[in-house]
Parts: sequence; structure tokens; C-alpha cells
Amino acid sequence: MESRLSWPKLKMKSIAVIVMACILAASLAGYLYLNYFRVGKDIVAIINVRGAIIYPEDVERCTAIINHAIVNDSIRGVVLRIDSPGGYVDLVEQIYLDLLELKRVKPVVASISFAASGGYYIAVAADYIYTEPTTFVGNVGVIGTTPPTLIPSEVVLETGPYKVSGFSPLLFPFNLSAALDNFVSAVETGRGDRLRLTSLQLRKGLLYIGSEAVEVGLADEIGSLQKAIKKVAEKAGIRKYDVVDLNSVFSGSYVLGSYANQTSILEWRSLTLEALSKIRPPPSILYLYLQPLAFRQSTSVDEELGSNQDAKAFGGDGKRTVLVDNSHGNRVSAWQLDILIAELAMRNTTVRFIQYWRELELSLHDASCLIVASPTTPYSIEESDRIEQFVSDGGTLLLFYDPAYEYVEIPELFGPINSLSTGFGLSFAKGYLYNELENYGFYRNVYVRAFANSPVTQNLESLVFFTAAHIYSLNKGVAWASNNTYSSEAERPGNYTVIALVNRGKGTVVAFGDQTFLEEPFCYVEDNQRLILNLVSVITGVELTDSKKTEEGGIEEEVVRPDIPVGTEKNYTEQIDGNESLVRWFKVSDAEIRVERPNQTTHYYFDKDGGLLSWESDGMECLYDTPIPELPFPLTKGKRWTYESSYTLDWNGKQYKGKISAQEVVEGFEDILAGDNRRYFCARVKFTGIDHLAIEGADMKVIMEELYWISSEAGSVKEESINRYYVDGTLVSEERRVLLLKSIKKGSVLQRPLEEFFTTVPRF
Repeated sequence: MESRLSWPKLKMKSIAVIVMACILAASLAGYLYLNYFRVGKDIVAIINVRGAIIYPEDVERCTAIINHAIVNDSIRGVVLRIDSPGGYVDLVEQIYLDLLELKRVKPVVASISFAASGGYYIAVAADYIYTEPTTFVGNVGVIGTTPPTLIPSEVVLETGPYKVSGFSPLLFPFNLSAALDNFVSAVETGRGDRLRLTSLQLRKGLLYIGSEAVEVGLADEIGSLQKAIKKVAEKAGIRKYDVVDLNSVFSGSYVLGSYANQTSILEWRSLTLEALSKIRPPPSILYLYLQPLAFRQSTSVDEELGSNQDAKAFGGDGKRTVLVDNSHGNRVSAWQLDILIAELAMRNTTVRFIQYWRELELSLHDASCLIVASPTTPYSIEESDRIEQFVSDGGTLLLFYDPAYEYVEIPELFGPINSLSTGFGLSFAKGYLYNELENYGFYRNVYVRAFANSPVTQNLESLVFFTAAHIYSLNKGVAWASNNTYSSEAERPGNYTVIALVNRGKGTVVAFGDQTFLEEPFCYVEDNQRLILNLVSVITGVELTDSKKTEEGGIEEEVVRPDIPVGTEKNYTEQIDGNESLVRWFKVSDAEIRVERPNQTTHYYFDKDGGLLSWESDGMECLYDTPIPELPFPLTKGKRWTYESSYTLDWNGKQYKGKISAQEVVEGFEDILAGDNRRYFCARVKFTGIDHLAIEGADMKVIMEELYWISSEAGSVKEESINRYYVDGTLVSEERRVLLLKSIKKGSVLQRPLEEFFTTVPRF
């Protein structure tokens, strides 16, 4: 009985073994055919690149095939058959670079049935590109998934702030820009004079049908696979040849990974960012075309933003109350508003998140401000009327809308916010703004540099909004994106409003086309933090503490002379052309400062007014005819000064004459994060100078360009400079230098010179 029951299993197993043996035999036959029996006969090989390139095993397989095509002398040329949307940048680039090596020794012609993003990146490695009339070609561009926020643990420890994520969320977009530059460069190099698109046009990420691709130079000719085979044979100079599909020959070889063929051209269309994150968790960068629905996130937005909060209160002593509406599925949380909450708390203002409309309605009686951010359900007429009454009675209403959330399961998100905003003559537009010419690392991070005079925009020079919306407002705008900014819906440039202000009765409504600028680290870009402080001032009526009134009633920032006692020691990290070292700065006396570098010590000497008289360093001494003046404190925006001085340089017993001239201007003010993780309020000063020196009959010149940041608390905090060295008018070298404060330890009063305490002691 047992033998009868087991017989079918044994038979099925035997059949499976026979089938597998046949497959292996066929594969081996193909391999032997290619490597032994056909030696000496010309072959045109076909290499297929199909599906999404997302597994390293697929690339290993492709690399093995390309390598075989390189070393097999019977293979005279290769047709690259592409049916791919691309994949991870490193995998795509590996195939591209391998194909360039192949092209160096044998002709390569591409035949495209679908080549988008990384699929097209691979195609430009070919000498010649055929495409079908209506296939899709192009989509030059990059997709990136940002690094996650680190949630610190006392159990699992890391050695640095980016050890876990690898990237700063703020700077990650610049990596996308670098990857895009590589992509565009590959296209421009591969296509050469045949390309009839500008770099800017390439960067738009458009897909072209085959006939259009030929017109704009992305492809060479409309043609079939057979035509591509003939083209390769023609380039190889052969008339009789066999055609061999290398993928079929290698299909049973041990070099194939188990992931081969998992992402066929049919399957990649169902790929989502969620599925990709399981293959490679963020951060990741891809040359990949995805269907628009692939960008929808399946995770709950409520979980992501923590919007389900039961009347939580933060900060303050209750003298003033700001309400945050969570009763309309609002996409906002205390996590996002923590900087605003902290600033309000310091001004005795409590922030309450309220989930139910009835409670919100009752709480409006005692509130000074209501925040409505990215609601997902509309406001009823009765609810809108109640909020309008709140504003008319003297309340402040802040409206925030972020179009980035359109891609989080809510395609009509702008509708709910407009159910409230239109009552005040404001309407948030569909789509998002972008600027391909001038942006903060990424085309959707747009600069805002045009402002009207208003309490919200005072003292602002430049903002960055991160995926912002345009606000329709008739003469109510107070901030606008640059004129070369586009709307994704209108597809044309315009003077798009991103902040609007409406006065209604005794109250005020302020609308913002972005929400991300409120969060760290985005709030520290340009003047974004100043905008938040302006908001705090509008809400509380308390003026900013780091400013002073001018005679005209405006607000002026300044940096006063730093209080740096004798005995103060500062340490800096210095990078010169990428090489990092430690610099020690020490105030020896009011007349001397010593700066120590690994291979050099320099002493600087000053007069009683703080002017630089001379310096000496390891056998070299420089004496100025006219002292280089101290900075003209207090430093205020727009203050300019110039100076020049001849000098004598004593070097190895010889004296040389030189002259330095410079001009400096205070460009503005910034909060700078130093190496000690402290933020310093700094004046940003631009320095440009020319130093001429005659040595042994040669005219030496140094052109110096520098930005430096100086604070009232610590003096110099950061410096960035470029020095270009010329000899007789010829550029001979260039030096880039970055200096950042790492620590400061101020000297005590006991370290001051005795003459400061005993005026009768003679000076020597």
C-alpha cells in the first residue's frame, strides 16, 4: 500500500528531473554552440535589458553577458534590446559603464521598445539608437526617497547625527541634483551633435513617442529589431553572420541570480514606492519611471502626522491661547509646529490641538488665534460663518496648505481648505510651483524674494518654500515667487502669490501656500525662521527680541563688537581643498592673537584701536604701512567699507613690497549652527580683495573672495573663501577654504593684563 501511494510522487519527481535535465541540456547546448562549435563564425549578439533594474543579481547577470560579448572574438557586434523603465541609480550606472567598455571594442546598436529614465540612460551608451514609431523614450530624471527621521534610543547607540540615515533631510535634494547632472551629462555625451534638446529641456523629464524622439535627437531612426541587427553587421563590416540571443544562452548558467526575470516588463507597472522601500529602505535614489499611482502612499496620514490628538495643550501660562483645528482631518501635528509652539511658549502663549468641532467652537471665545492647516473634509457654511465672526471680532486666522499632500490619498485636498478661505477672498490653486532655473537643490524648492510691506514679511529678503501652492488673491498678496517660477497646472511662468494677508473687521487672516517651512531643518533655510518669528509677533503682539527700532519705526538687526576676553581659546575645523585639520585661536593679549595650525603658527599684532599692524609666521614677517582697520561695529545690513595698505614682506632676509586693497559689505543676518551644536546669530559679510606682490621680478597677484559670519558672542563663527593665485597674469593655482567654529572657552577676568587693573603700572 505504501509503495502504491508513493509511486505517483516518485513519478512526478522523475518527470521533474527529466524536464530539468532537458532545460539544462538545451542551455548547455546553446553555451557549447556559442563557445565551441561556432568558433570562427561571425555572430551578431542580442542582449536584452527587460523590466525594472532593482536587484543586484539582475545586474550581475547582465554584467556577465556583456563581459562575454567583450571577450568572445566570434561576436562582432551587439544589439541592445531595451524594454525597461530603469531602476536604482547604482545598478543602472553599472550596466551603462559596462556597455561603454563593450562599445570601445565592438559596435553597439540599441533597439528600443520602451526606454524610460534609467532604461534610456542605458540606451545612450549605444553608437546608434532605433525606436519604434509610438514607443516611449526619454523621461530623463531622478526619484529620491528621503532619509527617515532618527528616533534616538538609549539601547542602540550611533556615533553621529547622520550615521543611521546617511544624509541630512535638508541637503538630500542636492544629491538628486547631482544624480540628474550625471544623467544629463551621459545623454549629452552619448548623443553629441545629434541632440536637439537643451539641458533645461532634458531635465523636465518628458517622455517622447518614438517619432518625436527621433526629431529631438534622443534616437536616430525609426526601425525594427531586424534593422538594428543589419546596422550592427554593417558597422562591424560583416555580411554573413548568425544571430544569437545571449540572454537565452545564459539562462541556465550558474551566474544567474534567483531574482532574474522577477521584474518583467509586465510586472514593473505595478511597482510602488512602498514595494521599492521593502527592497531598499530609504534613503534611495532611482533613475526610474513609475506610474503616477505608484506615488500614493498606503500608510495612514493620520499615523504619519499624528493628527488624532485629543485637545492636547503645549507651552505657555494661558495668557493667550492659539487653537489648532484637528476637527476636519487636518494634516498637522505638534511635531510639525514644534518651533512655532516653542516661540509662542516663550511669549506666554498656549497652543491647543482640538479634535472636535463643538469644542473648537466653544474655545474660540477665549482664543486669540486659530490655525487651520491642510484640512481633508470641507467646512460647513455654519462653521465658516463662526470662524469669520471670530476674525471680525479681532482674532487671527492662519491658513496653511501644502500641495505635497495631494499625493497622499487625497487628490482633491485643495477643496476643503477653499471651503473656508474663499469666505475671505482667498483661494488655493491646484498643483504646485516649480523653478528649474533657480531653486534650492530641487526644482520644487522655490525661492520667494518679492515682498510687500506687512507685519508678516518685515525684514525678509529671501525664503524657500518646499512644494508650494499659488494663492489666488485680488491685491491681497504680500509675498511672491520669482518671475521664472512655473505652475504645474498652468504650465507657464507667472508672478505667483505664496503668502496673502486679509484684514477683516478687527482681525487678520494670513494664508500660506506651504507648510514644510515650519519644520526643522527647513525653517533654518534663508529667512524662513524670521518668517516664523514674524508670525509669532503677529499672534502675540510681542515684538522680536533680537531687533531694535529705527527712527523710522522699522526694525533693524545688528551685531555689536564681540566681547572676547584675554585668555579666550577657540578651536576651528578647517578644510582646504577637502583636507581637514584643526586650528587653535588664542587671545594672548589685547595686542596679540596667536593662531596655530598643524604645520604653522602665526602671531597677529594690533594697535589700541584694533587695527592690524603686522603679522609673523615661521620666518616670515609682514608690516603694514597703514593698519588694516577693525570691523566698523555695530554691523548693520548694507554697511560697506573699503581700505587699502601697502606693506613690506620680510622673507629669508629679503624684503618685498606689496599692496592689498579690499571692500566689504554686510549682506544680511543668519543663524549659524557651529561645530559645538550651538546656534549663533551672525552678520554675513562679503569680502573681496586683491593682493599684489613683486618677487624676483615676477608680478604675483591673489584675488580673494570670501563670506564670513561673525557674532556678538563668539566673533568669527564661519568662513568660506576662494583664493586664486596668478603669476604674471596666468592663473597657477586655486585654493578653497572652509572654517567652522568647533568650541570656545572664554578667558576669565583674572587672565586680563595687570595694567587694566593698576593704571600706575608702566607699559613696556
